[in-house]
Amino acid sequence: MTSATDFIFDVNTAKEQTVQQGTFTWSAPSNIALVKYWGKKENQIPANPSLSFTLSNCKTITTLAYKKKEGKGITFDLFFEGQPKEDFKPKIQKFFERILMYCPYIEEYHFTIDTTNTFPHSSGIASSASGMAALSMNIMSLEQTLNPSINQAYFLKKASFLARLGSGSACRSIAGEVVVWGEQNEVVGSSDLFGIEAPFELHDNFKNYQDVILLVDKGEKQVSSTVGHDLMHHHPFAQERFKQAHQNLSQLKSILQTGDVKQFVALVESEALTLHAMMMTSMPYFILMKPNTLQIIERIWAFRTQTEIPVCFTLDAGANVHVLFPENNKETVLAFIYEELSKFCQNGHYIVDNLGEGALRIK
Repeated sequence: MTSATDFIFDVNTAKEQTVQQGTFTWSAPSNIALVKYWGKKENQIPANPSLSFTLSNCKTITTLAYKKKEGKGITFDLFFEGQPKEDFKPKIQKFFERILMYCPYIEEYHFTIDTTNTFPHSSGIASSASGMAALSMNIMSLEQTLNPSINQAYFLKKASFLARLGSGSACRSIAGEVVVWGEQNEVVGSSDLFGIEAPFELHDNFKNYQDVILLVDKGEKQVSSTVGHDLMHHHPFAQERFKQAHQNLSQLKSILQTGDVKQFVALVESEALTLHAMMMTSMPYFILMKPNTLQIIERIWAFRTQTEIPVCFTLDAGANVHVLFPENNKETVLAFIYEELSKFCQNGHYIVDNLGEGALRIK
């Protein structure tokens, strides 16, 4: 069984010749959890396992330039879309501090990080998952340069491990169409320390599944996910929820293999509403859905009843709605979104996406 100590960089295996400078560029996608994780323990360990679809078009592209320097210490410059971005720096500083014991070499270099999103920053899509995943892939490229004996499996596992220390859900944005994070007895290789590509064959019904993200509210959330996770510590329903997540993940694993789209719809929507129910029943309580979120949900239900097309919704910890449906229904559902649902989006904005495979090195 893998432990955190397995990811500590062994300086003795590094190349004798010091690497002076270089640049890497990686893209990493967002992901959408179908079985949600809500609540975490120390060191970014999830209170329950989760399963996500990896997206394709919504991604962060990050270039990491590194240069050997005199003296030790964490130093970096940060640019977002080519402009200095001071307000992002504390989160990156915290990330570097958390990974230092596993990647001690980061103190020997000055980094210049330039990052950009394929989706608008103000779109209300969380970029922390894709951003931390892309940065972690770059860090691992540097580690592989220092220690070329690292194999691909270890590279991806440690990248996911590091990404988790930046943003929990980022560990699900490294590799694979369907990713499981968190220990689950019947998912071989699953771990609280990193995400793994789901070790089962996806039924044809779910191949290239579509996800259209309806941007209901592009503003900053009133309650951050970090605060929301913390409120699970004394939540009256927390233990039942954690148990339910394990059961739902087992069920979803079976659904994704058998192709039962009807059961998929019921489970995924139930998970989304349960996530928001936990927010509404915490103390202090809060609501992240907006009136337009509910309008969209009701119209999706009506459309599904009328057409029998298995379109469904899921929600992240926010007001935006992810509309999920099979690829063979794409034309009809996109017309429905354009004609009926787009009016509930801020400035009519929505993003058309589909199942993706994870992070990619850009040469």
